[in-house]
Amino acid sequence: MQEELGIFSQGKIILIDKPLTWSSFDVVNKIRYAIKKYEQKKKIKVGHAGTLDPLASGLLILCSGKMTKQIEQFQGQEKEYIAQITFGFTTASYDLETELENPKDISNLTLPQIEIALKDFLGEIDQIPPIFSAVQVNGKRAYQSAREGEKIELKSRKITISELEILDSDISEKKADKMTISLRIICSKGTYIRSLAHDLGQKLKTGAHLSGLRRTKIGEFKIEDAQTIEEFLEKWKPIEKLS
Repeated sequence: MQEELGIFSQGKIILIDKPLTWSSFDVVNKIRYAIKKYEQKKKIKVGHAGTLDPLASGLLILCSGKMTKQIEQFQGQEKEYIAQITFGFTTASYDLETELENPKDISNLTLPQIEIALKDFLGEIDQIPPIFSAVQVNGKRAYQSAREGEKIELKSRKITISELEILDSDISEKKADKMTISLRIICSKGTYIRSLAHDLGQKLKTGAHLSGLRRTKIGEFKIEDAQTIEEFLEKWKPIEKLS
């Protein structure tokens, strides 16, 4: 693999299957450190093309070297997600980062009702980001203000959702306090799946939050072509110097 020394400095696209609890920056830092050791360099550019929350897993595009110039292009491509949306409770963060609250009666909720409600979220829509997000308000991240108990208002933004498909649900099981669907989503840059979950719950008057999320596609890049962090580290171990 001697001929591959410098491959990352020259520019490379790296597809990683981000694990749960890792931030996108955690992944970038880990991969950058491994690349520096492999190429025996003090500095190398590595960045990601679209953040995934710590509570989400799936496809993360990393770019190194000269390919970092393409990051904005990758960020603008359509993305596909598989989301678990749970009805019956809301949370302040719209996902499981914060506690369940506001229990609602879901005894009359049906799958056809959800399917009909989802139609209103297709196409170009106005969406308000979650308060627990990285959106900047007056030079400060919204999540910082939210955690400090400050009241802030976020402006809506135009996003496009081109496909919504229910893959599975436990609606028929009629659980007493909550029900969950698995939803495939194809959407534009800037879409918050947490907001989609929350807004769907508000529309159905049942409350809802995002209980799981996996990104499966960005443009033509698929999760099937991604490698785990462990696989990357194993493949790109530093080359031992001959004595």
